[in-house]
Amino acid sequence: MSFSSYIRLLFSRDKKFASSLRNLLGFTPGNTSVYHLAFRHRSTAEEHPSGIKLSNERLEYLGDAVLGAVIAEMLFKKFPFKEEGFLTEMRSRIVNREHLNRLAMKLGIDHFMTGNIEPGAKNRSAYGDAFEALIGAVYIDQGYEVTRKLILNRIVKHHIDLDEIEQLDANFKSKLINWGQRERKSVEFELIEEVENGGKRLLRVRLLIDGQEISQGEDYSKKRAEQIAAEKACSSLGL
Repeated sequence: MSFSSYIRLLFSRDKKFASSLRNLLGFTPGNTSVYHLAFRHRSTAEEHPSGIKLSNERLEYLGDAVLGAVIAEMLFKKFPFKEEGFLTEMRSRIVNREHLNRLAMKLGIDHFMTGNIEPGAKNRSAYGDAFEALIGAVYIDQGYEVTRKLILNRIVKHHIDLDEIEQLDANFKSKLINWGQRERKSVEFELIEEVENGGKRLLRVRLLIDGQEISQGEDYSKKRAEQIAAEKACSSLGL
């Protein structure tokens, strides 16, 4: 950003918004309009004369790809002797919907959101989606290298414990099924909803033990959604 552009921003109506973004990102945004769009959920989006709703879904799509690439490169370098399966699982644990939602709340993304996001299954991923859209906005505004440094130096370094993630027993589903066999209890996973979200299907499953719902999980992968539901159940059961 040029000095003259920075001065204009200081005296613009976006001064407070830009200042909040600077605290979050570590730099002053150049194009604040793309960041406003990143925090605009579809449920509160304005309709363009063309009939298209102006929401953060396209930026989310872009941010998802950029985030995945940066995390993949980081894991590739950090674990030079690990096989592809390990790297894929680690990346999945970092970028899954549940983890991104928690990360977004920790970063205060909810305070940037436009309008009131109604609670419910269709909106439970709103903050994680906005986080990915923010990554997309930074990429559009600042380019790949700035985005990469933001993810690694301000997010991964301070908010993601790779050693802890590596030590997690990821196969909560198997653990729960084995527990059910020992305790003579039925363990079932049921797909209860599919929601179109930016061209992708967000899947929500529930976990039933002896026919009683214990937990729910959602992700763009059915396998991951089941793992998330199983993880919650293992936690509540003390497994």
